[in-house]
Amino acid sequence: MKNLKCLIVDDETPPIRLLESYIKKVPFLELVGSTSNPVEAIGIIENEALDLLFLDIQMPTITGIQLSKIVKDKVSVIFTTAYPKFALESYELNAVDYLLKPFEFERFYSAVLKVKGKNKAQSSTNTDDFIFIKTDGKNNFEKVFLNDILYIESLKNHVCIHTVNSQVITYNTLKNFETQLSKDLFIKTHKSYIVSIKNIVKTTTISVQMSNGNELPIGETYKKYFFEIINKLMF
Repeated sequence: MKNLKCLIVDDETPPIRLLESYIKKVPFLELVGSTSNPVEAIGIIENEALDLLFLDIQMPTITGIQLSKIVKDKVSVIFTTAYPKFALESYELNAVDYLLKPFEFERFYSAVLKVKGKNKAQSSTNTDDFIFIKTDGKNNFEKVFLNDILYIESLKNHVCIHTVNSQVITYNTLKNFETQLSKDLFIKTHKSYIVSIKNIVKTTTISVQMSNGNELPIGETYKKYFFEIINKLMF
């Protein structure tokens, strides 16, 4: 998949610099530019093939809400603002996400993954935001959304998919999941575990803690690559 071309629109310099630093850490994001002038931003959007707009709301001349209405359907929008009161209106405008300042890199990364997933769906005939898992019985399948997966565990001849709401067990191998799942979203930490990157809460030198509180080991074989990926996402 091609990189997502981004534009930052904010009337204050510190938020622009923070977003620039975050964007540099994400391999699939490409910063086209930044501006404190929302009117200038309209011209850039009209002339550039942009994918994503990081948009402040409280700005002079034109607010972020007004700008979003003007460029509707031309670019995906993630609002970045210190004001929670505009959240409802932003979602009515089909904004991808609404980031309240100050926000950490983890929250930023979660938002841009939504844009990546949206663009994949639009550019492919395959709906790859979910998978069907074969359960007991010849024609028994269960749909599992990728965003709901916390981690996948090898159980000898079976695999258990741990999601935010349930566990799904299937006759399969961890190797098959490792081959098929996006390396931008999932990473193998141990011979028995593949974890969702966005659901990692914290790490030590020997383990990862997932968002459901479970602590999983990091095997020596996988440690070097795992921390290379984590360091790329470090702020």
